[in-house]
Amino acid sequence: MEKSINVSSEVGTLKRLLIHSPDSGLGKVIPSKAQDWLFEDIVHLDTMRKDEYDFYVKILLYFLDPAKIKGRLQEIDADTSREFFKPESHHYFKSDKVIEVQRLLAEVLDNSIIRTRLVAAVCAVEHCSFAIQNTLLNYPSTELAKTLISGMTPEKEMLFAPIPNFIFTRDIGITINNHLLLNKPAKIARTREALLMQYVFFNHQIFEEIRSNIIEIPDNEHQFLMPDDQKSDTIATLEGGDVMMVAPNHLLIGISERTTVYAAKQVIEALFEKDIVEKITLVKIPKKRDYMHIDTVFTQVKRNIWVLLGSLGKQAKQENEIFVKAGLIKAKVKDELRIIQFRKDAKEPRVIDYLEDLLTEISVNDLGCMPLDVQFVYSGNNEFPYGDREQWTDSCNLLALKEGVVIGYDRNDKTLEAFKALGFEAIKAADLIQEFESGRKSPENMQNTFILLPSAELSRARGGSHCMSMPILREGF
Repeated sequence: MEKSINVSSEVGTLKRLLIHSPDSGLGKVIPSKAQDWLFEDIVHLDTMRKDEYDFYVKILLYFLDPAKIKGRLQEIDADTSREFFKPESHHYFKSDKVIEVQRLLAEVLDNSIIRTRLVAAVCAVEHCSFAIQNTLLNYPSTELAKTLISGMTPEKEMLFAPIPNFIFTRDIGITINNHLLLNKPAKIARTREALLMQYVFFNHQIFEEIRSNIIEIPDNEHQFLMPDDQKSDTIATLEGGDVMMVAPNHLLIGISERTTVYAAKQVIEALFEKDIVEKITLVKIPKKRDYMHIDTVFTQVKRNIWVLLGSLGKQAKQENEIFVKAGLIKAKVKDELRIIQFRKDAKEPRVIDYLEDLLTEISVNDLGCMPLDVQFVYSGNNEFPYGDREQWTDSCNLLALKEGVVIGYDRNDKTLEAFKALGFEAIKAADLIQEFESGRKSPENMQNTFILLPSAELSRARGGSHCMSMPILREGF
C-alpha cells in the first residue's frame, strides 16, 4: 500500500502538503495590534490573495495535482470572484494533494461531538459568552470553520481576534518519517490555531493511518510551582520553522526566539525512545525577531546546495573569533550560533563549530554527495547590506517542490544573482504557469529552477514559501 504520509527529506519530490490561504482575518489586523499578532505591518488582503498567494496555489497544483488546474486556467482566471480559491465554495479545487486546512476543519466539525468539544474549547480560550457558544454551534460546518479561523461571523461580526499566522502551516506540525510532531507555539496569539489543528490531526481521516504516531510535547509538570524568573528554562514551546527533516535518520531542531531548549530535550527523548531517527542536531540561533526560526536563516535547495545567511556562516564567525581571541572585541554569548549533535547510540553529544560544516556533513554523510560538490548560496550574495536586507524578506526561506526546483519571493535580487551564478534559471510564477498550460514546460522536466513568487504583501507577513507549507508526503531518495 502506498504511503500517504511520510517525509524523510527537505528536497524529495513533494507529493502532499497542507496550506491555508489568506483569510479575512488578515484584513482585520490593525497597526496597534500588528506586532501582538506577530505581523510587522498591515497588509492589503485583495492584493495578497489575487496577485500573490493565488500564484502559489496554482504552482503547487501544477506540480502536485495538475488534473485540478491544467486546461482550466482561462476559466479560473476569468472568474473575478475567485471561487476556485475559496475553501468554503462549491467551486473550490478540493485537492487531496494540495490540502487546505480550513476544509479539513470543516469536515471534522461535521461530527456533532467534536463540534461541541471544539467550540467549547475555543470559547474558553477566547472568553466568549454562553450565548455566543450556542450561536457558533448552530452554524453550518463550512461557516463555523471559517469563523473559528478568521474570528469573523457570517454576519460580519468580529467575535475574537484573527489568527493571521495560520497561513504559515509549517509551524503547526512537522512530519518526521511516518510520525507527526505537534508543535507548541510560543506566542499567545497562536494558541487558537494550535488548538484547531490538534483537533484536525486527531480526528480527520487523512491522519487515521498515523494516529498512533502523533507525538505531543509534554509540559513541565512542575512549572506552575516555579517562580516566574525560573520558568523560562523549563517552558516547552516549539514551532515547525525550527524543525527540519533533512534525511531519514537525521532531524534538525532550532533553538530560537520561538523554540526552547526544554522542548527540544523532550523531542529528543521521544524520538530516540521510539527509534524514529538516529541523530538530532540542535542549532541555536540568536533570539532575534530578525531570525525567528532556523528556516529563516537557511533552507535546502538540492542534496548538495543550501541557501543561508552569511552573517551566521563560517567566514563571519571565524573573523569574529580572531578579534575575540586578540582581545579587541568581547564575545557576545547570547548572539552566538551554536550547534550540538546527539546520537541515539553515543554517550556524549558532539559540538560542530560552523553552520556550513553541519550542512556539508548532511549532504555528504546522510545524502551521499561528494564533499567538493557541496555548494552554498548566501543571502544577498553575501554583499553588505543586502545579506541582512534580503534575509528579512525571506531570501533563505525556500520551498523545494522537487530537488533543485524551489519557489521563493521575487524581491531578493542579489540572492537571485547568486543562484544564477550556480546555473539556476529564474522564472516568474505567472510566466511558468502559462508555460505549463501551453505544454511548453512540464514539472517533470524542470531542473535547477528558482520560481519567483510575487511578494509585495506576502513579505510583510514575515514568512516565505517554506513557512507557508506543511509537507506530509515527499518521495524518498
